[in-house]
Order: sequence, then structure tokens, then C-alpha cells
Amino acid sequence: MNTLHATIITLLTTLAFPVHAAIYDLPPEGQDVIGEISTVVAMHDDTLVDIARHHGLGYYDVVRANPGVNVWVPGEGTEVVLPNRFILPPGPRTGLVLNIAEYRMYYYPKPAPGETAKVHTYPMSIGRMDWETPLGLTQIVAMARNPAWYPPQSVREEHAANGDPLPNVVPPGPDNPLGTRALRLGLPGYLIHGTNKPAGVGMRVSHGCIRMFPEDIEFLFDRIQVKTAVRIIDVPVKVGWDGDALVAEVHPLLEVPQRLPKATPEKIAELDADVELPDVEVLSKDPLTHLTEQFIAMTTTRAGQLDWDIVEALVKRSDGIPEVVGIGIKETDTKNAATSAAF
Repeated sequence: MNTLHATIITLLTTLAFPVHAAIYDLPPEGQDVIGEISTVVAMHDDTLVDIARHHGLGYYDVVRANPGVNVWVPGEGTEVVLPNRFILPPGPRTGLVLNIAEYRMYYYPKPAPGETAKVHTYPMSIGRMDWETPLGLTQIVAMARNPAWYPPQSVREEHAANGDPLPNVVPPGPDNPLGTRALRLGLPGYLIHGTNKPAGVGMRVSHGCIRMFPEDIEFLFDRIQVKTAVRIIDVPVKVGWDGDALVAEVHPLLEVPQRLPKATPEKIAELDADVELPDVEVLSKDPLTHLTEQFIAMTTTRAGQLDWDIVEALVKRSDGIPEVVGIGIKETDTKNAATSAAF
């Protein structure tokens, strides 16, 4: 176990208040796994949400890792799994990488000369289905302490329709949903910010912005700069190397609404009068396809072989906990690996 991580786990199990998320040594090129799975015993007044926050995890992180455990009353003495083991997302290990499929961000600060490269990881909230977080490449264009919030007209209209009208400006303070820090992205209208409702971190609850625990955004804010690159991706299945083992991590696919093509009068005439034509449909993807694509990417220069029985069980579970699903193989066995990957 990474010595720094072991120290963090020891401290977190004894603290009654949240601290910033873990920092790990960045694995060398060709290695992709950080952290460890551990457990903690719930106290009488603990909730899974409290435990998650104290250990750098979001809502779905801890809920999916502990099926059958009551979120609000796990019960004194209940052993709670802390899934603090992660496969680094694919792509360059620079700047901020936000993987909305796992509700988690990774920050790769540029090391000073002579320092070991590090990676930070933090849970985050993402946009609801009707206010989706956009994907793509951008950067941080501005930073603000104790920001005021200027609700967009669309958000004000939504609140007004729900009987909760908003002012034109919400000043800094406990009622400000941006919390105490905000990082403005180059995507107009989108921020990475804190929150005055930390129980929602790790869920799909925002109007498209990225929310972080107050202690996490404050810690990150002091260590990041304007012009830091930000890459927002949707990668529900990650595959990586941990030594000679191939490890996979599977998260539930996000439901992304796609507008249906406009129905022609002829098509509408074919429907029964009492049939409602839907506005949207949810496109489902095959997670095995995602995993196969990731496996191929991971084995372009280093051969490996998957155990498809383990893969299928992992996909069915989709709890975000990394598991060994294959091994590296010698160059002489590359042909067999290719055959295995084609099953």
C-alpha cells in the first residue's frame, strides 16, 4: 500500500470532520491503478453519506460499494467498504480530467523540479439529464473566492415554476449554492464550484456545473491556476495495468436523452389515438463494447488476455470497484490473446 495513502486512511478513520481528498504518487507510464480498497466500522450516528465525505468519496461511490446497507442508518458496527481504488482515466495525464460517468475528477499538477509527480482525485456532482454537463476540452478562465451567483434566466424560471423564486443575484453566504470557491470554465455558463448542500456530491443533481465538497474545492483552489487545461469525458468502463494484471472498473452508463426525429403526418396517423408520442428516447450502449475498446487500447503495445467470465460478472455488477480481469502474456502468445479478445 502507498505509504501516504495508508497514513491518510488511518487519519480519516479517527477524524470527526471532513478533510481534502487523497493525493497519490502518479504511477509510471504503463501503470494505471492508484489507491486501495479498505473498510471502516460505522458508529451509532453515522450515515453512509457522512462516511463517504470523510473518506473522499461521493454518494454513488459508497452506496454502490455497499449494497443492502441503509444509506441513512447503516447501523452501529456495520462494516462499510471504502472503494478508494481507481484506474486512471484514459488520455493525457495533465491538468484536470473530469469523468462524468464515474462522478470523479483527477488533477495532475505539474511537479516542481526534483519532485515526484502526483495525482489528486475528488468526487463530484454532475448535471441532471435535463441540464447535462458538456463534454470536451476547455480550460479554467477565471477563479473567484466567495463568489456571488447570478442565476441564469432558465434556472430562475424553473425555480419560479416550483414556487421558489430566485433573486437576480445571490450574494456570498450560506444560501449561495456556489459555496466559497468557483472556477470558471471556457464553456460559457459552466463552473467547477463548491456547494451549500454537500450531501448531493457524487450525484446527478446540478444544472450542468461541477460541484465539489467545500473542503475539496478550497484545497484545489489553492493549488490550481487559470489556464489549467480541463478535459471532460464520459468513460463508464476503464481498463488499465496494475503490474502484470489487467484491471477493469465498470460504472453504470449515464442515460443521455436524444431528441427523436420529427414524426411525419403519415407516421402519426399510424398510431392509435390514445398513444402518446414520446419527446425523447434513452439510447443504451453495450458496456462490453466499451470494455473491449479499452482492452484493445491497453494492449496495442503490450499483449494481454481477458477472462471473459470475470468480465461479464463485473459488467453485471457495475459498482465502480476495480477488479483483475486478465493478465499480460508473453509475445509468443500474442496470437492466442487476439483470439481471446475476439470472443
